[in-house]
Amino acid sequence: MTQKFISCEVKDYIAEITIDCPPVNALPSWGYEELRDTLYSINDRRDVNVVILTAAGRGFCAGVDIREGAEDTDGSIIARINKANREAYAAIYDCTVPVIGAIHGFCLGGGIGMAGSCDILVAADNSTFGMPEIDRGAMGAATHLTRLFGQFKARRMFFTGKTIDAQEAYRLGAIEKVVPVEDLMSEAKSLAAEMADKSPLAIRMAKESINGIELLDLKKSYRFEQCFTYELYTSEDSKEARRAYVEKRPPVYQR
Repeated sequence: MTQKFISCEVKDYIAEITIDCPPVNALPSWGYEELRDTLYSINDRRDVNVVILTAAGRGFCAGVDIREGAEDTDGSIIARINKANREAYAAIYDCTVPVIGAIHGFCLGGGIGMAGSCDILVAADNSTFGMPEIDRGAMGAATHLTRLFGQFKARRMFFTGKTIDAQEAYRLGAIEKVVPVEDLMSEAKSLAAEMADKSPLAIRMAKESINGIELLDLKKSYRFEQCFTYELYTSEDSKEARRAYVEKRPPVYQR
């Protein structure tokens, strides 16, 4: 497939990845593969310290393009779609730098998988979140729904297909901040700028460390984290951060 649905622009150590698949950003399998590959392509870039994942048009993402699987008779198409979804969400979660999701309009189905794989979310006040797959003959990203909203709210949403709005998502702790739609990208960029000037080594270690402890018990997670603390502390970036703090000046990191 030659049609492109994903763009990426890098400026001031911030990579802005935009989904653009009219009319509702419901991506086909190759669109999810393109998103995966775009994220992979920036993992080792020294000019990227944070990613903003956003979308053009009426909403963030309406999931998968249901037309792709409409004539699936033997399960081969859904297998391809599932693989593409799984790998795209993993690429967001495993991205070597923090990923900020900037959500507007609808965030449904596969959009929940994307949002639930991000590190931090900001949302426009017109945002809605839901998993309507039960009414479309499918299952959705319940893993990511649960990560966002907790077990019991996620179960109600999963079993009924009902949506919640941005304020409810904020109340449940999934959203960092809700802003007017016209302020969404400025808010996301402001948050990204707080991370963009950090030590490239430190921000990558912080991401790997916090991902690594997410599903471990308390003692194991702290021990895992300490390994990164030690490795960072002995690095030149850490020495520079400490010198700059003592000398009351901005740090100058290796990039």
